Amino acid sequence: MDKNQRRRVAAGLAAERGGVVRRRDLRAAGVHRNDVRTEVGNGRWRVRGLHTLEVLEVPKEPVADLWHAVWESGPGAVLDGPAALVAQGMQGFAPSTIDVSLPRSASVREVHGVTTHQRRVLERCVTAGVPRVAPEWAIIHAAQWAVSDRQAALLVCLPVQQRLVRPARLMEAWLIVRRSPRRELLGQVIPDVCDGAHSLGELDFGGWCRRYGLPQPRRQSLRTGPSGRVYLDVEWEGLVVEIDGGHHLLGLNPTDDALRANEVALGSTRVLRIPLLGLRLDPWRFMDQVARGLGLPVLTSA
Repeated sequence: MDKNQRRRVAAGLAAERGGVVRRRDLRAAGVHRNDVRTEVGNGRWRVRGLHTLEVLEVPKEPVADLWHAVWESGPGAVLDGPAALVAQGMQGFAPSTIDVSLPRSASVREVHGVTTHQRRVLERCVTAGVPRVAPEWAIIHAAQWAVSDRQAALLVCLPVQQRLVRPARLMEAWLIVRRSPRRELLGQVIPDVCDGAHSLGELDFGGWCRRYGLPQPRRQSLRTGPSGRVYLDVEWEGLVVEIDGGHHLLGLNPTDDALRANEVALGSTRVLRIPLLGLRLDPWRFMDQVARGLGLPVLTSA
């Protein structure tokens, strides 16, 4: 293979992977060790690890680091956690490390910027693109590895809101989990996000009111608006609280919710909106707003 041909082959392979190519794939395409040594020596390719080469004429893209992490970490490696979700298409979150899972029997190599997890069982994986754990399992792992409860909730919300996973599939996966460092939190957050309407029905908002010393509201009170009958989640005289579960973010629901809240607010009633996750993660701040909306003293302690 002449130099022009091998460069075309390498550029074609690297273009599919964000600018990097694996030595094994080059060999399969007829580019051998001496060819690689020549191109590296001439400064056209760069060694990125035991298996990975960067083809410098191909613009490097972020996905190159994900391929590098999988190729270099060990046999059977797949992206996991936030990195797997980014490879799936998640936006709005930049992982501080690339999580990679491998079979427990695999020989693991340390790679800069990569966190490895050896697992007894690897759950369902996706092989199209960068090999990765399926999104429902990547979400659960990402939430368990998160640095805070707020980050854990975010890593559940984003993939569901961006429709990278079917809520029912995520719920099915969660029901299989037997042990989790965040079992109590995720046992609330995942149903909230996957089936907010159902979770909202189970949420005892009156219990939150009792906890913070607030008067009991009316639930599901009926109003009549331009579009017909409207049910309000929580109401006191002069104040309505609308609790937004995960289903409120889907499809045309935000538009319908805004129209409903605006109709109420155009009258003599004020409207507060509380995300269901807000009550899970930061209840005191939201209930303090409710207290002020009722004209009561500011809550002094959580």
